[in-house]
Amino acid sequence: MAKISLSKRSLELGKCRNRQYWREWFVLRGLTLSGLFAIAIITFILGFLIKMGMPAISEIGLTEFLLGKRWMPTSPQPGYGALPQVLGTIVVAVGALVIALPWGVSTALYLSEIANSRVRNLLKPMLEVLASIPSVVFGFIALVVVAPAVASVFGLSNGLTALTGAIMLGVMALPTITSISEDALKAVPNDYRDAALALGADDWQTMTKVTLPAAKSGIVASIMLGFGRAVGETMTVLMATGNAIRMPLKEYFGVTLPDYLSSVRTLTATIAIEGSDVPWGSLHYHSLFVLGALLFILTFIINLIADIVLNKGIKGGN
Repeated sequence: MAKISLSKRSLELGKCRNRQYWREWFVLRGLTLSGLFAIAIITFILGFLIKMGMPAISEIGLTEFLLGKRWMPTSPQPGYGALPQVLGTIVVAVGALVIALPWGVSTALYLSEIANSRVRNLLKPMLEVLASIPSVVFGFIALVVVAPAVASVFGLSNGLTALTGAIMLGVMALPTITSISEDALKAVPNDYRDAALALGADDWQTMTKVTLPAAKSGIVASIMLGFGRAVGETMTVLMATGNAIRMPLKEYFGVTLPDYLSSVRTLTATIAIEGSDVPWGSLHYHSLFVLGALLFILTFIINLIADIVLNKGIKGGN
């Protein structure tokens, strides 16, 4: 009887192992298929943009698209230079980053190092709510609050400027930078802090000389992702920046610098404005796909840099 019970138990154990094996097999294959499906979709989007933009690139030339300063597709003498929109996108996104970077990192530092649990549990959900507000709401706030304030402060006739767009995108990038930076700061082992305090450092020195450098890779990744969020935003910049197609540059004392007090147009705003009215199959139609491909490549490079920095930090931590 003892031998029969032992064989039954071995049989049941074998069945359990088989079920676990097949369960793990299906889960791993499912995860692999999900990853491959995501890569296939991204590849399809990039291939589709390139295919639809090729007629325009063949006729106009990639150099004219990248370096041309005149975007007038409906003119009797049309121009397809995307440089003003590319620079407008970068100027507004960099301005947003300048606003969101110190604000987001200092907020993350406060939440992870200074605030008690009650304050942290109250503030963090409130910050994360910012990420769920529709961008059209931010655009409306830009129209009725921020733009008049910018016009009043700088004595402008119109407050729909690159500065207005940068302020709004800075607020929109804040949850991304704060949340990821706080996670990176909290991942720093407490031994680092204890060692610094044991050596005589005060709280401020521990934060700035030990915790922040240790979380550097995660903070840089959050900055790059926030920058990518600003580059890809459409509705807010459409409503806040004035949409004037011009080079967003100005000379100050003989030095050419970004002009934040004038209207600009971004790549996303151009596609949103002209995409609904353009005749299908026309040169203008295919040119908008080239702008989409430029935007795709720009955001891809930003996210790739963020991933490289993050992986470098993880390997360094190990």
